[in-house]
Parts: sequence; C-alpha cells; structure tokens
Amino acid sequence: MDLGLKDKAALVAASSKGLGYGVAKALAAEGAKVSLCSRSAADVEAAAQTLAADYGAETLATACDVRQASDIQAWVDKTAAAWGAIDCLLVNAGGPPAKTLQEVSEADFAAAFELTLLSSFRMIDMALPHMPAGGSILTVTSGSVREPIARLGLSTIMRAGVAGMVKTLADELAGAGIRVNNLVPGRIDTDRVAQLDAVTSAKTGLSIEEVRQRSLKGIPLGRYGTIDDFGAAGAFLLSPAASYITGATLRVDGGAARSI
Repeated sequence: MDLGLKDKAALVAASSKGLGYGVAKALAAEGAKVSLCSRSAADVEAAAQTLAADYGAETLATACDVRQASDIQAWVDKTAAAWGAIDCLLVNAGGPPAKTLQEVSEADFAAAFELTLLSSFRMIDMALPHMPAGGSILTVTSGSVREPIARLGLSTIMRAGVAGMVKTLADELAGAGIRVNNLVPGRIDTDRVAQLDAVTSAKTGLSIEEVRQRSLKGIPLGRYGTIDDFGAAGAFLLSPAASYITGATLRVDGGAARSI
C-alpha cells in the first residue's frame, strides 16, 4: 500500500532512538523527507545518516531540547527553510520520572509540565504556520490516558492534558484540512520501558526477567512490541492514507488494554 508520503516533509521529535526513531524510520522507508531532533547532537546525526544510507531519504538532524522554546523554534525554522513546508509532525518527548504522586514535589510537577504538556503545545504551535492543508499532527502519549498506571502519576496527568489538547485541536483545525491524532504505545521494547521495568523490579524485589514475564501475561499477543510495529502505525496516521481519521487515539499494545 502506498501511503502517499513520498517527498512529504516530516518533523519527528525525540527521534534518535526508541519510538521516535521507529516512526522516522517508517516515514523514510515511504519516501518522506525526515527532520529528526534529539538532545544529543551525535546521536541524532547518526540516526539521520542511517536513514539516509538505508532508504535514500533526505534527512536533517538538529540538536534540540524540547523543554526549550528557542530550541524548538530553531528546529522548526531550519526545516521550513530547507523544505518550504512541514506536512507532518510527530510530537514526542521522554516521559516524567516514575513516582507515586505522594513522592512528587512541586518542582517535579513543573518539570513534567514543561517536558510533556508545554513542549507538545509549543511544537504544534510553532509548526502550524508552515503546515498546509492535508497536513497531519500525531502525538505520542501513553496508556495512562485511558487508565492510570502505577507510579506514573505525573505521566497520567500531563498526557491526559495532551490528549485533551489533541481532541480540541482536531475540531479547531479540521476546517484548515489538518488532522490531529494520538498514538498510544503499550509495552514496546525501548530503553524507556526497560527503565520502567527496572523501577518495578526495585520496588517489588522481583528480577527484571520476572517483571517482564509478568507483563507478558497481560499482553494477548504474547510479546513486547518493536519500534517497527509502532513506527508503521505512526506513519499510517501521519499519511494521506489516513485522511478521514482525526481526533482519534490508536493503541499499539498487542491487545493489552482491556477496555472496549
């Protein structure tokens, strides 16, 4: 299936590895031009070079801390100057620390707001002036937008805010021909999930392998997902092939969520 992404210009945040890289990889494979960003200049440059070598993709690499408005603006401006328009935006960032709300300080709360919710607003707000009709925005959120996850109180609060913003923008931008959706990862095999498994191991006294096996019991497909699983779903939602989908939340979780 041709997703219609050839020569489309895509901004993909937090894309040197993990979920963001999975989406960047899928977009590059479909012929899109991909502008990657990461806090590490070396890591994002390496990721961009890999995509260019593997898929012949036109890429840009930018060191960007999405907690800094000036960094986001510089990334957006660089991409718009190079390619003239921004057709797709993947909003993504690392998650807040794993803590109960009783362990959270006011400084933790402010930092999570800046990392997860405010950065999402800024990326969308700064990219929109360069996005034509037919453009698409996709945010990476969390299963916590459907039900709270133990020790991820900050993520639950902030990502619920992102989900609310997405639904609101889907209504507001529909008239301009711009779609806005959420993509929810389940247990995708990334450094972030490995970190969360380690936290659970430390809290429960279980080994990391025991934590992993316990998680697998709750996944009907019986495995952790891959970044390619996630990337394929992301590329589809960002593409013209999904032109009648907006305001939606898609779970990529192997059937783990039990709600209908």
